[in-house]
Amino acid sequence: MNILDTIAKEQQKDNVTPFNVGDTVKVHCRVIEGGKERVQIFQGIVIARRGSGINEAFTVRKVAYGEGVERSFPLHSPKIAKIEVAIRGKVRRAKLHYLRDRVGKEAVTVKTAR
Repeated sequence: MNILDTIAKEQQKDNVTPFNVGDTVKVHCRVIEGGKERVQIFQGIVIARRGSGINEAFTVRKVAYGEGVERSFPLHSPKIAKIEVAIRGKVRRAKLHYLRDRVGKEAVTVKTAR
C-alpha cells in the first residue's frame, strides 16, 4: 500500500482552494479544441462533495437557459486550472440534491455566510 500512497500523493494538487457545499464557485476548466487550449469557466453551486485523497470529487449545479445543468469534477484533475469561490454559502446539509426540485431563483440560491 505504501507504493500506492506515494503515487497518489504525487498526483495530488497542493494549492486547492478550500470550499464547501453551498458555495457558489467558478471552476476554470482547460478545454482542448484541435491544437489549441483555452480555459472555460463553469459557475454554479456546489451541491455535493465525495471521496477523499486523490479520489475526491465535487458536483456543481447551475441553471442555463431554464434547464438545470450538473457537472462533476475530480478535485485533483489536471483539467481544472483553478477554483474560485464567488459566494460563500451557509447550509446545514452535506448534499443539496433538493435544489433539483426547485424552480426559478430558488434553485440557484442558498443563504450566504456572514
